[in-house]
Amino acid sequence: MKKITCLLAALTFLSFAAGSQDIERHAPIGYDSLRTGISHGKIDTVTYASKTVGTDRKALIYTPPGYSKTNKYPVLYLLHGIGGDEREWLNGGQPQVILDNLYADKKIEPMIVVMPNGRAIKDDRAVDIMAPDRVEAFATFEKDLLNDLIPYIERKYPVIKDREHRAIAGLSMGGGQALNFGLGNLDKFAWIGGFSSAPNTKPPEQLVPDPELARKNLKVLWISCGDSDGLITFSRRTHEYLQANDVPHIYYIEPGVHDFKVWKNSLYMFSQLLFKPVDVSKFNKYSLLGTPAPSNVRGAKYPQILPDGRATFRVTAPDAKMIQLDLARKYDMTRNSEGIWEVTTDSLTEGFHYYSLLVDGFAVADPASETFYGMGRMASGIEVPFSGDDYYAVKDVPHGEIAIKRYFSTVFNTWRQFYVYKPAGYDVSTDQQYPVLYILHGGGEDERGWATQGKTDLILDNLIAAGKAKPMLIVMPDGNVTGQQGFGEMTLRMFERELKQCIIPFVEKNYRAETGPGSRALAGLSMGGLQTLYVGINNTDMFPYLGVFSSGWIMPAQNDLADKQYDFIKSNPGKISALRLFWIAMGGKEDIAYNNCQTMMKKLDELNVKYTYSEYPGGHTWPVWRNNLYNFAQLLFK
Repeated sequence: MKKITCLLAALTFLSFAAGSQDIERHAPIGYDSLRTGISHGKIDTVTYASKTVGTDRKALIYTPPGYSKTNKYPVLYLLHGIGGDEREWLNGGQPQVILDNLYADKKIEPMIVVMPNGRAIKDDRAVDIMAPDRVEAFATFEKDLLNDLIPYIERKYPVIKDREHRAIAGLSMGGGQALNFGLGNLDKFAWIGGFSSAPNTKPPEQLVPDPELARKNLKVLWISCGDSDGLITFSRRTHEYLQANDVPHIYYIEPGVHDFKVWKNSLYMFSQLLFKPVDVSKFNKYSLLGTPAPSNVRGAKYPQILPDGRATFRVTAPDAKMIQLDLARKYDMTRNSEGIWEVTTDSLTEGFHYYSLLVDGFAVADPASETFYGMGRMASGIEVPFSGDDYYAVKDVPHGEIAIKRYFSTVFNTWRQFYVYKPAGYDVSTDQQYPVLYILHGGGEDERGWATQGKTDLILDNLIAAGKAKPMLIVMPDGNVTGQQGFGEMTLRMFERELKQCIIPFVEKNYRAETGPGSRALAGLSMGGLQTLYVGINNTDMFPYLGVFSSGWIMPAQNDLADKQYDFIKSNPGKISALRLFWIAMGGKEDIAYNNCQTMMKKLDELNVKYTYSEYPGGHTWPVWRNNLYNFAQLLFK
């Protein structure tokens, strides 16, 4: 009884949410129940000659209420799973009941629905279903469908014969067929739906080799699955590829497994979109659930990222009095009767974001998320995929490695460590030397920042493989100064000593680092940008390449420091002209360092210092700094 009550409450909420957005997001109670007092369609069995198989084959045909041979109808071809046949939808899903009810409610266009046997073999019974020849018969059905069944339907029924009036969808194995055949024949189908598509689904690069062609020809591409379905990875990989390539589609995830409860709801939702104008801008509003964030710990379903960029967070804390999500702003979480707290955010911007849970006012990390050192402590982080994140995706390219190296600091009289990226081939070509980029983290972070949050290795792996960046070592040191706080000159001077007296000599002794002119670069974000300004400008002979990300002398706190540097620049024009690249980047006007940076650049202009300025929107965040590294690295050592 408790489960039934929860289900009713959930469906009531979904109905309310649908009304508030003018989108129906789930079938209502009773959608699949036989209703009296309405017109009903008709189910018939037909037999057609298949030249592909060399025998006569059967299919079920649904004709809508009020069907007349004097009218013309669009057609939906609806495919079954690996264990079924042409009667599986009828026996397990009763599509005629769902469609009759939709017609009565004036929610769908009149259409003919064809339910064929997708196992194109002479003995097409659902027996010995995993035998290789019977599995192969599902692929053979493409020829049977295109060359035999569709021509038969178009001869015997009053149908509209163009692609804009032909749809294909299916469940499980049939879902894979629908995606394979539909996307592989965009001259034949404009409406395509895959429900819980099975492993027969082609890799997305084969499904959609030409994203532009798909964008041009598709009316609706629907991909749905239950969140606890073991086959969801096939739907997810297709969705991620389509998203990365800007192909409009509906990715619909609902609570459920691999069964007709999910498939019937998918038919209910998908059929309402067919053969009518659709609003592509609402495609990302349909899904009930999101995709587990890539930053989740293994097996954690939450946080989830919804197709529209919002994120849902859940935490179980039955004894807590109040929980808030602290992610850019504070969101109050709502507790249910089982002690589960939940909240859905506003739409999040791309990439990586720190967050915390405030449990009765105390900030803690989310146990469902990986943790990252940031904000001066271990915090949770959520990774929000977006269509432009391909440059730090894991690809089939040669990969370098990141290692942790300990060294003894004579400046701080203690052991410290840095992270170092070695490009692919470093341990193979043992006679090759490499230039070195020293890259610095921001305040509240440490040497782990660029290695983990920054995805340095993936960015460089992809750039080097594409020939866009020279192979290089990247050293990611700890920029924190022991016993010092703030960004005063003493702190900066101590870091300069650490870098010049300890880190660089250690790197050049223990790694095959080039040491000649033009072989070192220095860059940093925020606090690391200040360190880059201080160390780099004073040592252009060591660092002819400088990158300053989301930084600039802090006014008025660092007036004296800034004035000293401007005096140094004015008095040493030869040293400044030795810079091969002075690259300054900012995360747009929303970056907290924006005004300081503009003030600094105005002064550099007065001093006739040449620099390159770049903006990437996103504020003072890791998505901006990843992009900065991506662009800066391409300019180095050339």
